[in-house]
Amino acid sequence: QVQLVESGGGLVQAGGSMRLSCAASGRTFRSLTMGWFRQAPGKEREFVAAHSWSDGNTYYLDSVKGRFAISRDNAKNTVYLHMSSLTPEDTAVYFCAASSRYYVSYVQKGYDYWGQGTQVTVSS
Repeated sequence: QVQLVESGGGLVQAGGSMRLSCAASGRTFRSLTMGWFRQAPGKEREFVAAHSWSDGNTYYLDSVKGRFAISRDNAKNTVYLHMSSLTPEDTAVYFCAASSRYYVSYVQKGYDYWGQGTQVTVSS
């Protein structure tokens, strides 16, 4: 079992930056593939970014490439989502997710554990 707790959300102006954190516990963190998803009001939850534990590669939603970066600190059992050049379209609840699979999945069912989510609101 893995517990995930996100933090770092809030209100930011368009063009600003924000860093989300997700602390994991309950299982060896370094063997987890970690992902971030988001869900805007009235929309389905969508993949944002992921980091594979097996090859260290990162993967991104096309619309956030060059603006968002996922990183992890295995010593702190924490994964981060660094967001910059934020736009109102990035407003959503952001969820951290974890998977024991060696490959990265772009869909929700590819992840076994989820955090409670943190709200990110970007004002225009």
